[in-house]
Amino acid sequence: MKLVSQVLITHHIEETIAELEALKTTERLVKIVKEDSFLVEDAKLAIEKAYIASEEPTIIILGAKLFPPVVQNKLLKIIEEPPAKTEFILITPSKSTILSTIRSRLPMKVLSRTEEENPLDLDIEQLSLGNVYGFIQSHQRTDAKEMKNLVQQISKAALHSDRYELDEKTLMLFSNAYIALDMGSPSSFVLTTLLLKLLARKKR
Repeated sequence: MKLVSQVLITHHIEETIAELEALKTTERLVKIVKEDSFLVEDAKLAIEKAYIASEEPTIIILGAKLFPPVVQNKLLKIIEEPPAKTEFILITPSKSTILSTIRSRLPMKVLSRTEEENPLDLDIEQLSLGNVYGFIQSHQRTDAKEMKNLVQQISKAALHSDRYELDEKTLMLFSNAYIALDMGSPSSFVLTTLLLKLLARKKR
């Protein structure tokens, strides 16, 4: 592991940051870490921190379970053209939610496999109104924390499939679902909205 611009994929965000801190010599480390979703306000703060003059190299570490597309687009310009001696390290659990524009500018390294998950009891390849309805019914009582895991599993399955329109609009479906759960929206409503919108993005 090095203190250079990159995307690190791991569920162990805090532990990874500790490992990066152990590599510090003369660098100035700036950490902005969120428990769930990285916000536009956090991206603005990161940009402000990047432009603070420093004689030492500056390493800006951004960590969150989710970087919504609007946040990644906000960070894109400074990642493309960072101030002198400034490096950006993004840490997040899922590489499938990282936009191609960011991937093309930052190397990506998978540090650990995701925790073992229960198999997703939904055939994303053959998504239909029928199996969507049954899946929603089986998760009427699923809490927000577990629903976030389901959203992540659904997003991985959909993004690894070739059955859906893979564009920024599709990525927004998953980040919006995650944000809605953070804001306290009913889990069953979030799941219903996500799957029906995903179904509409299925290739004909």
